Amino acid sequence: MHSAVARRYARALADVVAPPGKPVDPTALEQLRGIQAAVGYNSDLRKALLSPAVSPSRKRAVIEKLLWPIVSSQAVRNFLFVVINHRRVVEFPSIVDAFEELLDERTGFVRADVTTAKELDESGRGRLESEISSVSGKKAKVRFSTNPALVAGVVARIGSTVYDGSVRGQLDKLKVALNRA
Repeated sequence: MHSAVARRYARALADVVAPPGKPVDPTALEQLRGIQAAVGYNSDLRKALLSPAVSPSRKRAVIEKLLWPIVSSQAVRNFLFVVINHRRVVEFPSIVDAFEELLDERTGFVRADVTTAKELDESGRGRLESEISSVSGKKAKVRFSTNPALVAGVVARIGSTVYDGSVRGQLDKLKVALNRA
């Protein structure tokens, strides 16, 4: 879940680069991910951008010199400067994730997180993705993960709705019911 700040900044950027009813420009997300990777890769750059001792103007100058080859969009450049000026660099990864979710939403995709006890093969992943698309009524983008503590089965999170079909979930429900009795 993203903070209210991250969602607000992501929505503002989405309104500029992907207004409702207009075609979505995928390069904005690619550029944001490029910036995120560069900052994540270079610890000195990350420290400088996160440091309150470095002025926003110095941060913008550093960004201009180092990251302009990555950033061709004027809207993304301006957005990055707004993030720096408002001292929200620490929120940047969350803003980028929230922005991607908004783009998915505006293009008719639903995101789902699926956790299974064991790694699924491609056909199993495909069946689950198809089932989630059917349940949600939208094309699903699914992130898969594993958690052996589930014992067996699947837990799927689509937005704020959780579908728990795991053995662990069933055992927990049984435990609650027995404690009430």
